[in-house]
Amino acid sequence: MPTSEAAVIAAELRTAMGKLTRRVKHEDRIPLGQVAVLGALDRDGAMTTSDLAADQRVRPQSMARAVGLLMEQNLITRRAHPTDGRKSLVELSDEGRAALEAERGRRVGWLAQAIEDELTDEERALLARSAALLDRLATR
Repeated sequence: MPTSEAAVIAAELRTAMGKLTRRVKHEDRIPLGQVAVLGALDRDGAMTTSDLAADQRVRPQSMARAVGLLMEQNLITRRAHPTDGRKSLVELSDEGRAALEAERGRRVGWLAQAIEDELTDEERALLARSAALLDRLATR
């Protein structure tokens, strides 16, 4: 059982992160689920729809719909699987890569500007150290 101090910190952190996440989402132009798929394809390369579903922890039917929407927007393409003729791979198109980079730029741009405008040099250094701690907690 966590100490009461840890529980208070956890509650405050969860609230602050929720507010920050909602504010950053305000900059989004592409729905979060679709951006997650584009990001996975960018990081990991071409995948089957089933692999994408497992990666994103969603049902294959849900991923098939997301893939269909992304294909309609020309953000991804489909090609034959090199070793299994029954499968196909989806991958980022040039348009998809450009859309993903623009989306990331909007998110980072807003947050970087807010950090510059709102925080002192000392607070920025503290935030930089805190980012590593948050990452460590997220991967636990």
